[in-house]
Amino acid sequence: MMIQAVLSNPNHPEYGVATIPFPIPRDQYAHCMELLETLEIGDTVKADCKVEKIDSFYNVLKRTQMLTVNVEELNYLAKRLDGFDTGEAAQFQSMAHKLELFELKDLINLTFCCQQATVITDFSDLAAVGRDHYMNLHGGSAKTEELDALDGKETVRQLIENGGGTITPYGVVYDNGMKLEQFYQGREFPCYYYEPNPLTIALTSKNEPEDTEHITWLFLPMVQEEIDRTLLRGGITDPADVRLRLEDSQLPNEVDVLLDMEYETLSDLNELAEATDGLSNADMEKLGAVVMLARPKSSAQIKNLAESLNLFDLAPGAHTPQEYGKYMIRQSGRFDYDENLDAFYHRWRRLHEIRRK
Repeated sequence: MMIQAVLSNPNHPEYGVATIPFPIPRDQYAHCMELLETLEIGDTVKADCKVEKIDSFYNVLKRTQMLTVNVEELNYLAKRLDGFDTGEAAQFQSMAHKLELFELKDLINLTFCCQQATVITDFSDLAAVGRDHYMNLHGGSAKTEELDALDGKETVRQLIENGGGTITPYGVVYDNGMKLEQFYQGREFPCYYYEPNPLTIALTSKNEPEDTEHITWLFLPMVQEEIDRTLLRGGITDPADVRLRLEDSQLPNEVDVLLDMEYETLSDLNELAEATDGLSNADMEKLGAVVMLARPKSSAQIKNLAESLNLFDLAPGAHTPQEYGKYMIRQSGRFDYDENLDAFYHRWRRLHEIRRK
């Protein structure tokens, strides 16, 4: 849990409050929406939740207390912040303080660009600060030979002498010319992989060009309530108007090539993602082999195969009857396979085949 927020209805404080964890866990999403619905708040787009109290490692978020926010924006912001390391957390909080940001839209956009800033939280190792500053100026990366040749202390000395630093509760911050770009413009959230998921689907309206920037992202599996709210937020009300695109997949390539997005449905894709979520690497490999064997025609059929993997055995690396025989001998646990007897095994197998004829 990155954030715990106590939310209320700004127009009806007598309704009480709901305490919601952010990011909202998938298995709690429907319940949390029910809590907000009881208070007559929690709209997918409108800012209708008053923040009575907020608890978080990110103290700068206390600026949102007593403001009215949108629950989906707060959830997305929490996911972004949950992926930050210590350095990024300092950059975010320092720049939010320096720029006096309060609105969730601005805070969300800050998560995409705060990495450009330099924050000095510890003056005891200026060489390290100098290296960090150099990397901040170069998009967060630099060649090893560049860093080895860098005089970190001199770099920091020049930074401080040039001025422009702002003292904040989170360190001395230098914005390095950072601009608060509008990555998020208030409707569709930018694509962000918060946690591993089998399928990522891009939804666009057929009334828009295929290269439209108005994309609604689904990270399957998702509970139906979240899918419905995500579509509503993206302005998608008619399923017949939706264009599906497979953006990313953690499933075997044998599965991906069979998925025809022109004919698949969201419900079938979500059920496939649910059936494959959490499969081990070995089971994913088995699923690929099973799909090659069974040749399913749709995600629904692939889902059925994924749920029945225990009915199949996979012999990894076995491409001939002889290799399969070796695998079965080893897997039996009752016999030891001696590589020195390969010729004997081969002759025995040939003799057995002749006798069968």
